[in-house]
Amino acid sequence: MKRALPVLVLTVAGLIPVWRYTPAQETVTTEAADPAPAPSVSASPGGTTRVVAGPTVDTEKGPVQVEVTLDGDRISAVRMLRQPDHPQTTAAVPTLVEETLEAQSADIDTVSGATVTSDGYRESLQAALDAQGS
Repeated sequence: MKRALPVLVLTVAGLIPVWRYTPAQETVTTEAADPAPAPSVSASPGGTTRVVAGPTVDTEKGPVQVEVTLDGDRISAVRMLRQPDHPQTTAAVPTLVEETLEAQSADIDTVSGATVTSDGYRESLQAALDAQGS
């Protein structure tokens, strides 16, 4: 019985932070999604180079937008125009870009720990590729 009171007090003291916890307030914007800009086309020694930005995809972690550079029918570069400010996203971007360049399509694996960003990346990339008929 002597231990019951301290155990009860410590249990309540441990639960107080849980009861007081409030998640961070999310900011909701009502701006329209950015339309995909018209592709820029420039002549290069090997053919035509096109730079196409995919649409902005709103995810739980934040907006994701991809820009893809195409040399002819080949993906030569991918750049993130917008990405969530999150450590897992920052770590996942190089892997997503590398897999895109290897696969030469949006058919790539999800990066573990950055599932939401990976899904947004694939969606924006596929929309950019679809705009070019690739």
